[in-house]
Amino acid sequence: MRLLNTIDSPKDLKHLSRSDLKELAIELRERIVDVVSRNGGHLASSLGAVELAIAIHYVFDIPADKLIWDVGHQAYAHKLLTGRNKDFDSLRKHGGISGFPKLSESAYDAFSTGHSGTSISAGFGMSAGKCLKKEKNKVIAVIGDGSMTSGIAYEGLNQAGVSKKNLIVILNDNDMSISPNVGALSSFLSRKLSSKYIQDLRKEFKNFLKKLPMIGDDVYNIAKRSEDSFKTFVTPGMLFEAFNFDYFGSIDGHNLDQLIDILVNIKELREPALLHIITQKGKGYLPAEKNPVYFHGVSSFEKVSGNKIKKPAIAPTYTQVFGETMQKLGQKYSEIVAVTAAMPEGTGLQTFSNSFPGRFFDVGIAEQHGVTFAAGLATEGFIPVVAIYSTFLQRAYDQIVHDVALESLPVIFAIDRGGIVGEDGPTHHGLFDFAYLRNIPNMVIMAPKDENELSQMLHTAVKYRKGPIAIRYPRGQAVGVPVNDCPESIDIGRAEILTHGNDVLILAIGKTVQDALDAYEDLKENYGIQATVVNTRFVKPMDSKLICDLVEKIPKVITVEEHMLDGGFGSAVIECLIDQGITRFNLKRIGIKDLFVEHGSQQILRTKYGIDPDAIVQAAKNLLTG
Repeated sequence: MRLLNTIDSPKDLKHLSRSDLKELAIELRERIVDVVSRNGGHLASSLGAVELAIAIHYVFDIPADKLIWDVGHQAYAHKLLTGRNKDFDSLRKHGGISGFPKLSESAYDAFSTGHSGTSISAGFGMSAGKCLKKEKNKVIAVIGDGSMTSGIAYEGLNQAGVSKKNLIVILNDNDMSISPNVGALSSFLSRKLSSKYIQDLRKEFKNFLKKLPMIGDDVYNIAKRSEDSFKTFVTPGMLFEAFNFDYFGSIDGHNLDQLIDILVNIKELREPALLHIITQKGKGYLPAEKNPVYFHGVSSFEKVSGNKIKKPAIAPTYTQVFGETMQKLGQKYSEIVAVTAAMPEGTGLQTFSNSFPGRFFDVGIAEQHGVTFAAGLATEGFIPVVAIYSTFLQRAYDQIVHDVALESLPVIFAIDRGGIVGEDGPTHHGLFDFAYLRNIPNMVIMAPKDENELSQMLHTAVKYRKGPIAIRYPRGQAVGVPVNDCPESIDIGRAEILTHGNDVLILAIGKTVQDALDAYEDLKENYGIQATVVNTRFVKPMDSKLICDLVEKIPKVITVEEHMLDGGFGSAVIECLIDQGITRFNLKRIGIKDLFVEHGSQQILRTKYGIDPDAIVQAAKNLLTG
């Protein structure tokens, strides 16, 4: 029998020998690759954290001890070891288990994650809570080197270190490099220095030195500086020591014996400690080891070769069109610069970065810094294009308001993944951007109906230069229309009428325009209902004159958006009508109600929440018969 099939909880893990644990690591990797090859998911990071997950569950008493996986990209082995092996085939499928740790899914998931940098702050909060309750259980926060570029991670380190609370931070470093000889030495020293005997001896010696008459503090400071200098020579840990964390590392994150030994030692500490481990992304699966960037977040692939399962491409993705347009704009305008937050490939800017390396800036997972950095570039006469997913731009809201919009700086926000994203679920859906942007003065907000209009909007934004402008577009394939070689600019705030009919007025924005056009055909052919379909294009400023004139003629109105209804596009339309004194209308809003949308395929979720042509058709019939 396979070892993995005998593990229903971490308690079962503790009965295995260390040699069995190494075999279990192989089985975990096989299971992860098998499921992700079919379902897609975050593969490389999870493969790199297999031994770490085993060691943590072997040493600590989870869930009495609390374990937080920062972002959660690396948590698949954790899920398999905590009673979810039988359900693992449903990973990221609608109704199945989440691709990220989720409080409501399992008692073993101490915190819901999906955005980076939050683990240390959350872990410190748990540690402080346990202290208030006089509980002695441990709290472990696992954070990757990429997430350590988030400012919130250092804010958490700062307070946790000052407080002296009982917190263990494990830095899973799969990007930095270290000399093998130095790494071996630091690994040996960390295991020895973390032992309870040495830690107690250090404290006693510290107290002894400080009690020396007259010279105690000076002697202690000299000794401390000597220790720090030695640590600096063999480890990169002085940064964390400055935050009052006891630093241990670096340790080979794939050596189970070393990991277990040092975790057993660190478990006995009663103050903040940071363990630095070195891992390899994609460990144990050769295609992911060779190309960890591609296998970070991957769709289904052929398991043996690692090759992507190709589906017939009818059209490019919106991300690809954005990247191609940026390349052309970069050639035409030398003042255009691109800014992204650790997502050059995901945002389509890789080609731009290769062609214009001096004008491309990857700020790391630091969206707040990225937005203010772009504002600084704008004051020097450049045209910054900040390409960030909708869900991650939420993290920089204050910077958008105070650092960009307040002085109306010409920063362009290319907001990818607007709307329902799919299998990554509620932490990644871009369903709040209209609402959180449209109440900001000086902000222009656009959403294209197709790839050609996306290209037009980018050209429009580059020429605008009067203030901040946001272009919001969805994940996935575009419509399949040709993209003009010489795109024309769009008049700011100008909508366009696509079809004419006197029975019902359909106001749509972005991706939903195509749904509205499909509904128009269905209504006309099958129900004899004639609809006027408007590509509103702008959420702000809205084409109030066109909309008001149409509503006075066609008072049966449907608004369609792939966004939350509260504060969204439909709300903006109602506000526009009321502000213009138009009250005689019957309006139905189609969008997401007051809830968080779960994970699942885009098609399943759009159908479930009624953001598709069928929902528009039904709304039109109800308006006309109600």
